Amino acid sequence: MSDHPYAFLVLFLAVAVAFPLVLLTVARLWFRCFQPAKPNAAKQAPYECGLAESGDAWIQFKAHYYLYAILFLIFDVELLFLLPFAAAFTALPVTAIVTMLLFLLLLVEGLIWAWGRGHLEWK
Repeated sequence: MSDHPYAFLVLFLAVAVAFPLVLLTVARLWFRCFQPAKPNAAKQAPYECGLAESGDAWIQFKAHYYLYAILFLIFDVELLFLLPFAAAFTALPVTAIVTMLLFLLLLVEGLIWAWGRGHLEWK
């Protein structure tokens, strides 16, 4: 290449900027050349189930369902962190055991907090 120490970085930056720009340009040209025909009434007809839509599509869900799911994921994933600890329990040093006990303390604290706030009660 050249003797300049930053020549490779400049070349890498140029390729990193040019590559997505070239792809976006090709995609835009492809869209302009092979664009589908304009929509009409036949193309806008319902096609999924054969029935025309009726009513409002906006449905409100209770946020409690999402809260249950998030709490489940949090505690489920945190419990997965205990698996490697349990597999190597006898070979771990004391600091690792103390660290895992601190982790379990935080997990139990989160569970007590969610229980105290009433997030675990089905409404």
